[in-house]
Amino acid sequence: MNRERTKGWRGRAGLLAGLCALCVGPVLRAQFGMPDPKQMSGIPRPVTDLPDGAVSVRLIRGDLSNNITNHPVELRAGSTVLTQNTDENGRAQFSGLTGGAAVKATAVVDGERLESEEFPAPDKGGIRLMLVATDTSKGPATAPDAAPIAGEVVLGNQSRIIVEPGEDAVQVFYLLDISNTARAPVNPSKPFAFDMPKGAVGTTIMEGSSPLASVAGTRVTVLSPIPPGHTFVQVACALPATNGAVTIAQTFPAAIEVLAVVVKKVGDTTVISAQITDQREMPADGEMYIAATGGAVAAGQPIALAVAGFPYHSSTPRTVALVLAVVIVGIGVWGVGYAKDDPAGRTAEHKRLMARRDKLFNDLVRLENDRRSGRADTRRYDTRREEIVAALEHVYSVLDDDDGGPDPANRAGRSAPPDRLGAG
Repeated sequence: MNRERTKGWRGRAGLLAGLCALCVGPVLRAQFGMPDPKQMSGIPRPVTDLPDGAVSVRLIRGDLSNNITNHPVELRAGSTVLTQNTDENGRAQFSGLTGGAAVKATAVVDGERLESEEFPAPDKGGIRLMLVATDTSKGPATAPDAAPIAGEVVLGNQSRIIVEPGEDAVQVFYLLDISNTARAPVNPSKPFAFDMPKGAVGTTIMEGSSPLASVAGTRVTVLSPIPPGHTFVQVACALPATNGAVTIAQTFPAAIEVLAVVVKKVGDTTVISAQITDQREMPADGEMYIAATGGAVAAGQPIALAVAGFPYHSSTPRTVALVLAVVIVGIGVWGVGYAKDDPAGRTAEHKRLMARRDKLFNDLVRLENDRRSGRADTRRYDTRREEIVAALEHVYSVLDDDDGGPDPANRAGRSAPPDRLGAG
């Protein structure tokens, strides 16, 4: 996996998580009840029931039934800072914002600073978000030092499958939220281990993952016992995609509370799955994404995603060039063998190969000059250079085997192929 690309995705993981939450929220409410408000804190949600350019911030402590009233909330919009106190419903509403301005909401509750994600002020419709303070009246929810017990874990509602299409490969990222709702560590009935999709290369555990996670080849393992609460594991790999389409089939060892998929839209990218019930396109970080959601997925049930329509780099020109190079050299080899019984023909064939060598070498020099001057297309340069070097290697091989050249005494002084000399 490319290190810089992986680093970039780590930096955008929070952004994508928030983007996907816009789709995940309604599904969770319908199927699993309201999620932990802390997980939704600070995430902007576009709505149509507010005036254009309005932002409503709800301030709560712990859960939705505990509104914080008459408390100041600060909204920074561009270079302007606005302050409103929350009403009897815990809401502070800011109106008349300039569309597109960078907006961020903050509040300080009992010394705890709460911040929203930064987002653009809407041109049409409004934005609702919550800021959730910690309820200090409640004791600890978990006992991580307790003796392990038998139990099961699930992939919680912060889990995501993220897909980034490329010309030659598709980058796949699993952001897994392994949720243990027991107060003690658990040993699942089956080991938490799974294999990445068929054809995956460069499988790696990304920074920020639990130290319990490891990878061997394409197999990912999370050691037990799994502590109470949330254990986060982020896995990345690449899938070859030479025709603008890829199918991802994945099985996880734990049930998924809600299927959430984010696909970067490149060109006419589409995502199709019988397990997806809702999808929409959303801008984020200056790019467009497809945010898709589905229902629960049982442990061991395959997830099937078909991503298609993205641009790709065809390998046909390169294959044709290499085949032609082999054919041309093959004809030369046949000519040398045929000429061995004819001294005159042998000498003529030797001269022809020498001329062929000189022409290929000149072609290579010209190609290198074009690259250095910026006149050569990078893809064409790589393919053409490989073709020329392959042909030169074969020509030199034939010349080395030819003992009947016009000047055997000088053979030892013949120049080596350009790659042997370090050219290019």
